Amino acid sequence: MEFFKIHKDIPFMRHALIFNVISFVTFALAVFFLFSRGLHLSVEFTGGTVMEVNYSKPAEVEKIRTLVTGLGFADVQVQNFGTSRDVMIRLPAQKGVSTAQQSEKVMGALKAADSEVTLRRTEFVGPQVGEELAHDGLKALGMVVLGIMIYLAFRFEWKYAVAAIIANLHDVIIILGFFAFFQWEFSLSVLAAVLAVLGYSVNESVVIFDRIRENFRRYRKMQTTEIIDHAITSTISRTIITHGSTQIMVLSMLLFGGPTLFYFALALTIGILFGIYSSVFVAAAIAMWLGIKREDLVKVSVKKDEDPNDPNAGATV
Repeated sequence: MEFFKIHKDIPFMRHALIFNVISFVTFALAVFFLFSRGLHLSVEFTGGTVMEVNYSKPAEVEKIRTLVTGLGFADVQVQNFGTSRDVMIRLPAQKGVSTAQQSEKVMGALKAADSEVTLRRTEFVGPQVGEELAHDGLKALGMVVLGIMIYLAFRFEWKYAVAAIIANLHDVIIILGFFAFFQWEFSLSVLAAVLAVLGYSVNESVVIFDRIRENFRRYRKMQTTEIIDHAITSTISRTIITHGSTQIMVLSMLLFGGPTLFYFALALTIGILFGIYSSVFVAAAIAMWLGIKREDLVKVSVKKDEDPNDPNAGATV
């Protein structure tokens, strides 16, 4: 299905150097902010108090969040779990304040607003747990990257694998750079969004690489830059349909999902936008600069009566 068809190829690769300089500057700024400001980690990573409370009627999460925030707690997480009457409250650790003191202070305010609220449990999530989560998250990220490289190397060729993984890491680092610069809260849900972006971004790169391979087999007189431009141009309609549909869903979570899903949807939005950009201007350009050619993807057999120096001689699929 296509919304429209572009009959003349857009010369994307003619401007590849300019766009990659922009990408490099953006990437460098993201790395700088990551080292200078660091990520604003949530309770899951830094440690804090976790409370589970129960109401006799469906709880109003927004009112509870406002009430707890008014007590002087920053970066409070309030969300339903199980049923609409059960609420989980995550409080960041405070110096000189114990878990019991935090829970007593919060429960006092909650009971003042609703006398029927009851405390189910309260516990302290220590920094050791946070370190373990961070370590497991980095391990998951590394395994995803390795798996993508192996998959692309087998499906296409190592040049494509290198190009795609550089483009995908470019997306991930820029997402983290945004969170470091604006000091948005980095939680497990955001980490899940980053891992999702890796898979989502590589899908766009695979579509373009697959069309490049198809074009190499179909158009034997085209140069490599022309092949890439034609591949990107011919997939633009598909890109708009796919990413537009995905972004509509993500945008609904961003606008109507509340604070619990806000940063998750925000990370996905940044990842989708930069994923499109990197697949076209980063992955395709790097593959071109690495020297991809028809012989990488199309098996060539020269017949006895053909000139072996002719680049179009005997090319077969």
